[in-house]
Amino acid sequence: MESRRIGTNQRLARLGLSQILCLFLTLTLITPWARAEDSPLTGDLLHVEQEPGTPGGTLVIALRAEPRTFNPIFAVDNPSITVIRRLMADLIHINRQSLATTAALAKSWDVSPDGRFYIVELRRGIRFSDGQPLDADDVVFTFKAILDPRTAAPQRALLIVDGEPITVKKLDTHRLEFDLKAPYAVGDRLFDSVPILPRHRLATAYGEGRLAEVWGLDTPPQEVVGLGPFRLDRYVPGERLEMVRNPHYWKVDSEGRRLPYLERLTMLFVPNADAQTIRFQAGEAHLTDRLGAKNFALLERHRAGQNRERRDYVLQDLGKGPDYNFLFFNLNDLTDDADQALHAKQKWFRKLAFRRAVSLAIDRQSLVRLVYQGKATPLATHVPAGYAEWAHADLAPTVRDLDHARRLLSSDGFSWDKSGALLDDTGQPIEFSILTSSSNRERSEIATIIQSDLSELGMQVHVMPMEFRALVHRVTQSHTYEACILGLGGGDVDPNSAIPMLTSNGANHFWQLSRRNALPAWQSEVDRLMAQQFGTLDPAKRKQLYDRVQELVADNLPMIFMVSPNVLTGAAKGLGNFKPATLDHFTLWNVDELFWRGNAQR
Repeated sequence: MESRRIGTNQRLARLGLSQILCLFLTLTLITPWARAEDSPLTGDLLHVEQEPGTPGGTLVIALRAEPRTFNPIFAVDNPSITVIRRLMADLIHINRQSLATTAALAKSWDVSPDGRFYIVELRRGIRFSDGQPLDADDVVFTFKAILDPRTAAPQRALLIVDGEPITVKKLDTHRLEFDLKAPYAVGDRLFDSVPILPRHRLATAYGEGRLAEVWGLDTPPQEVVGLGPFRLDRYVPGERLEMVRNPHYWKVDSEGRRLPYLERLTMLFVPNADAQTIRFQAGEAHLTDRLGAKNFALLERHRAGQNRERRDYVLQDLGKGPDYNFLFFNLNDLTDDADQALHAKQKWFRKLAFRRAVSLAIDRQSLVRLVYQGKATPLATHVPAGYAEWAHADLAPTVRDLDHARRLLSSDGFSWDKSGALLDDTGQPIEFSILTSSSNRERSEIATIIQSDLSELGMQVHVMPMEFRALVHRVTQSHTYEACILGLGGGDVDPNSAIPMLTSNGANHFWQLSRRNALPAWQSEVDRLMAQQFGTLDPAKRKQLYDRVQELVADNLPMIFMVSPNVLTGAAKGLGNFKPATLDHFTLWNVDELFWRGNAQR
């Protein structure tokens, strides 16, 4: 093939505007990181006891959506959290496999007999990814920033005990005292997933009230600094995000080698579950989780057809998981100048009889069979199948009953015309749309089945697939939607992980994030019960409180819970220390220990 040299101006002339913009962003977001030598192996490093691995290589995974931010304080979407947890670290960590708390940045901690006071000792000699040392001032700064009401951090609700914020006192450069104001039911688990921030990088922004503006997607990678196993290297919008190993990371293996073993971690943006599966099957991506049941079965068939020597990947069905899917209606208190058609439809959505009728019309068993091929469990409440110990024993998943649904609608002023269309008390046909993520095939299929199920009640439902980030913006910012299907879960097995969703001021209180009117009595009771269980040390009494919360949610249906899928994962053959777990992130929770064996090194 003849090669030709094309000048820069000629090349740019052949590019469209969007391509030129993408090229510009790519070039401006390439970090000047050079291959850095590891810090000396000194200080209070954490020694891990997993199988020693071979350094080097790249691990590639696929994300269904791009992150919305690199800011760990404000990240609520799964893609952002997936990225940030590789860049950041916490004081005390929940081991995703054993579910026990383990030492992390904290070398040790002591708890007072009443469970109120914690004395935490930091590891000495630990450095951020930019080489600056960690000390107690960074921890004080982190909690101060998150707890400041002006910051409006989503995690703040989890750090309020008995109505009072946790206080953090520096004892010396590496020791701190935490005062919880009252006993806290889960104790040291509260420190998990609170990323310790670099005071030297963010103090100025915090002081100027700009903390929400920092570390956006346009931030030069070298400015995003953390204590995780990797640091940001390059972000190419619409294509990929690349990380390189952190040479200052504070873990070493049993042979004294600094972790992580992997040299690079690459995240491809593949906004389609089928395309993700194809990439994994072809070896272009090395890990996959949250696999849909149909794609899992496809991979099983492909693997079964290979010669034993050529089986390129392993698959694992871990069974009942921590995720749950739900439908909710827009119950926000909208401003007077909001869309009047939406205002009118909210009169239906606010009727409990309407929401109950919708729930009764949904065939959850069909969702399990058709969407998940049996690899899912119908839900009664928000407690997912993998958290059976906290589930209310007397609450069962709703069984489809169209006759009961029709009776409920009739009793609350709804009627049907001669064609079978459902009408409200003014004669208006019941018609609304359901948003769903275009990158999540299962939820799109759920929406289509619900559309069919509700048509049998005379409702006209439109399914609106949408890019995930745009969907999240509509739900959490503009509130310009009618109904939506989303999923949550994966944080922890403890009820406190549900606080952001259940409480009225929670960041994941999706159905009503904008409030102008007084709380309904049942919501006030949920807020009170969740605060009470927060400080109840007796597990049996705590279970009673949480059972009551589940009863209130089931009786008032702010969200219609449907199914909890199994955790389905896969990994390329030859990936050492691959130990998928049933808590998020299922396959990357121990990414610092993953390595490539022999000829499998990528």
